[in-house]
Amino acid sequence: MKKIAVIPARFEASRFPGKLMKDLCGKSVILRTYEAALNTKLFDQVLVATDSDLIYKEIVENGGEAVMSHKAHDTGSDRIAEAVENYEADIIINVQGDEPFTNKADLQKLIEVFEKDVEKEISLASLMHELKSEKDVQNPNNVKVITDLSGNALYFSRSVIPFTRDESVKQPVYKHIGIYAFRKEALLDFYNQSPTPLELVEKIECIRYLEHGKKIKMIKTNHLSIGIDTPEDLENARLRFQGAND
Repeated sequence: MKKIAVIPARFEASRFPGKLMKDLCGKSVILRTYEAALNTKLFDQVLVATDSDLIYKEIVENGGEAVMSHKAHDTGSDRIAEAVENYEADIIINVQGDEPFTNKADLQKLIEVFEKDVEKEISLASLMHELKSEKDVQNPNNVKVITDLSGNALYFSRSVIPFTRDESVKQPVYKHIGIYAFRKEALLDFYNQSPTPLELVEKIECIRYLEHGKKIKMIKTNHLSIGIDTPEDLENARLRFQGAND
């Protein structure tokens, strides 16, 4: 089973333009992320998919592999699909470009989903963690997910799901973490389909997979992802990186 990790990397970002090329203790954020994915040794290949000449050169000139996007893309899935369309692979793993502290254990869990799925019933695997504070639960920027008894996604929403009508029944609320592992054929199916009604109304791309009947296995994690979305996040990442290397 050939596994490729793809890091989608846009240069522009509304909250923090150019963040992937910012310095993180001597190397750019995107190069740190690329090296972290490579160092897990979980993948047969790691590549960066980007629309930026700067990011492309940053990776290639440091001995890495990058692919230029030739089309404008509305979703990360589309950018990744274009990048791997002509690559031989069974499983594609999406690694976020602004998360240089890659959690190997979580990535390993996603890969194991497909290793155990001998009937090839599962199209995607992704992560979720429990939201503890009511503020986080109510925040529409936190995409929530509910699953069936086997851990397969039933629905994703920016609203609070499930709605608690009976307060005596305790049911955790889970946040979807946008790290995906795809079967390549499912990813290419997505790439060749139009956005679906619920996907459009919620602005959540993974709903398209559900609307087309794809099975998404959700894996619980206690690891909170550390993304770089603001200058403050970058400074915190520098402090963490320095602490890990002291």
